[in-house]
Amino acid sequence: MCGRFTITLDPGEIQTLLDLGPFVHVVEPRYNVAPSQPVPIVKDHQTRAVELYRWGLVPFWADDISIGNRLINARSETAHEKPSFRGAFKYRRCLIIADGFFEWHAAEKGAAKTPYLFKLKDDRPFTFAGLYEHKEFPEGGELHTCTILTCQPNELVRDYHNRMPVMLGEAARWAWLKPDAEQSALLDLLVPYPADEMKCFPVSRAVNSPENDRPEIIAPVNQ
Repeated sequence: MCGRFTITLDPGEIQTLLDLGPFVHVVEPRYNVAPSQPVPIVKDHQTRAVELYRWGLVPFWADDISIGNRLINARSETAHEKPSFRGAFKYRRCLIIADGFFEWHAAEKGAAKTPYLFKLKDDRPFTFAGLYEHKEFPEGGELHTCTILTCQPNELVRDYHNRMPVMLGEAARWAWLKPDAEQSALLDLLVPYPADEMKCFPVSRAVNSPENDRPEIIAPVNQ
């Protein structure tokens, strides 16, 4: 499961490093992004424009939007089959911009869990594989939501959790957004990111509260 992540770099730097298009909305640095909050996504592989969508997917057919609280992640192995995700998997795939994600781990049974921040070794931004939805309400108004796909963990993450978010490298990133991509080709992209290109370190338990969103909470701490 991926329940928190970071977007700490300057938007201009993210735009350059990921070769993105215009930012349709203002994207502020974030140190503790939580479900139900707006997150930056890219839907079009040609314009590569960056928009803000609410994290927690609400299918267009859902009457109760609180379903989004349970759909912050989708299993990559079955998303193309599940009613909540299969339409989005076929027609509404996106990239979700990040530069780190958190997992919690206890050193021993019964001990308090410590949050760990996972990043690329060079601290560059990256993109999660995501799905998005657009819902219109009969009484007026719209809701734009998204979810992060997860997969089996790589050799680094598996010591801390049994799932990890799907992180797409440069080539896979834009292949994921191609509207005419075959399902088999898309599934081939949803694999663990190479562990030797990643790092992790423990951070403050202040991360446990989504209300804490400041640079110092992601500094490495001694255990």
